[in-house]
Amino acid sequence: MIVRALAAALLLTLPAPVLADILVDNIDGISADRNGDIARFSGMLIDDNGRIVQILQRGERPAERPDYRVDGEGRTVIPGLIDAHAHVMELGFAALTLDLSDTRSLEEAQAKIAAYAAANPDRPWIIGRGWNQELWGLGRFPTAAELDAVVPDRPVWLDRVDSHAGWANTLALKAAGITAKTADPAGGRIERLPKSRQPAGVLVDAARALVADHVPTPRPQDRDLALQEAQQALLRNGVTAVADMGTSLEDWMTYRRAGDEGRLQVRIMSYAKGIPEMLMIGGSGPTPWLYEDRLRLNGIKLYLDGALGSRGASLKQPYADAPDSEGLQLLNGTQLRNLMSRAAMNNFQVAVHAIGDAANAEVLDAVDDLSQDFTGDRRWRIEHAQIVEPADIPRFGQHGVIASMQPVHQISDRLMAEARLGPERLTGAYAWRSILEAGATLAFGSDAPVEAPDPFAGMAAAVSREDASGQPAGGWQPQETISREQALAAYTAEAAYAGFAEGHFGRLIPGERADFVILDRNPLQASPEELRNARVLETWVGGRKLYEDPGN
Repeated sequence: MIVRALAAALLLTLPAPVLADILVDNIDGISADRNGDIARFSGMLIDDNGRIVQILQRGERPAERPDYRVDGEGRTVIPGLIDAHAHVMELGFAALTLDLSDTRSLEEAQAKIAAYAAANPDRPWIIGRGWNQELWGLGRFPTAAELDAVVPDRPVWLDRVDSHAGWANTLALKAAGITAKTADPAGGRIERLPKSRQPAGVLVDAARALVADHVPTPRPQDRDLALQEAQQALLRNGVTAVADMGTSLEDWMTYRRAGDEGRLQVRIMSYAKGIPEMLMIGGSGPTPWLYEDRLRLNGIKLYLDGALGSRGASLKQPYADAPDSEGLQLLNGTQLRNLMSRAAMNNFQVAVHAIGDAANAEVLDAVDDLSQDFTGDRRWRIEHAQIVEPADIPRFGQHGVIASMQPVHQISDRLMAEARLGPERLTGAYAWRSILEAGATLAFGSDAPVEAPDPFAGMAAAVSREDASGQPAGGWQPQETISREQALAAYTAEAAYAGFAEGHFGRLIPGERADFVILDRNPLQASPEELRNARVLETWVGGRKLYEDPGN
């Protein structure tokens, strides 16, 4: 069934041949540079290699006669949007497995799990993701017994929405050999039943691997289909390039297979999941750009701590709602510096996951130490940078640290963050404006599939700090809002710079790839509500139209 679906998907989505010398005119063209300064234009001349050769102002004629003309009908055109932090294969697999992200109670989740299991009787494991005990109002993690109640006959393994915890039933725990005698691994935690050593069913951060390593491995055709699903989701949202955080060897070969067969549509800036993968893929350094700037290994993704939702983020002080815990540090300072040094030795870019204020301070300390030995254009990245002590924020600008952040996390996490830390410790939370003013590069993404890969929802959050219902009125910590121009830059030129892609894509200027999106509204003139409702009419990559809204 999966093979037939894959074959059909590939036939439908193979890109059409590149047309020679296309003139796209009668448009309201907008492009931002890294400072958020806006250039406006009315037309673009694109060569047969998919590059922009000329930007035209109103009344200006192209330098050469084009073979084809596309009438933009006065609509808004912006650069193809770049998701600076996502998990491409996980996004695709999320579309093919059980999705609990829309459930609002444990009972609703149980009903959905039971229905999925009944509809898929031949699957040896039930696999899925997206649960969030905070949205359920549960006040605790769910248990294996609550999974056993709906699926007692097969192992079940369900990732939390942030992928920093997993929920297993009894058969999954048994398959992994997890008992009361199983010790917590370094950087991980096995949740236990009250007043007992018995595993409760949830495994946090490094403990996840105890079960995840026993889940059946996807076949190559499953991976191909997942990649196709991910690409379609990105293109529908106007995303033409993505930083893939945590690329495995299997992921890389899936991308290469797609590139070899002409199925790689979006541009992927890859960050390997570990040193062995980094060296196996890149060898002596980052790879060259492949497939007409569609794939490159930039460097490595490291995890320093966990997430707030599972109380794995590493904090300088105990959690307000768990006074006996300061979170989990997955690497100590020496390990972090050793791994960063090993990558930097061969000019691989380093991206470090840090959510809590202690973790962010540790990465900034490491960058300060390593910058004495590793000079040049390093573009050290901190992924998420969610909770930063205000005194540490200026340090982002000292060595050109890139803050790779996800605006919608602030919307999703606001109430949970207040519960975890208490209001008085949130001054440096999701501090976009302060980080920009410190002189750092601000690159925006979604962390998909943790959040939907929707840049317009992210822009709305960035400029308002209000959720879709307008709460809290006036914005949460409104001093950290940024302008619409800065938000557009963070999803285009700044995100390209964060991935060493400037000059290749990210702006609509001569010499760069003709990646652009046609919208139904001007995002620089839209209210937050209008931004959230923005409609992508067409998505073009390298001068090819790869998506068109069916209602367009």
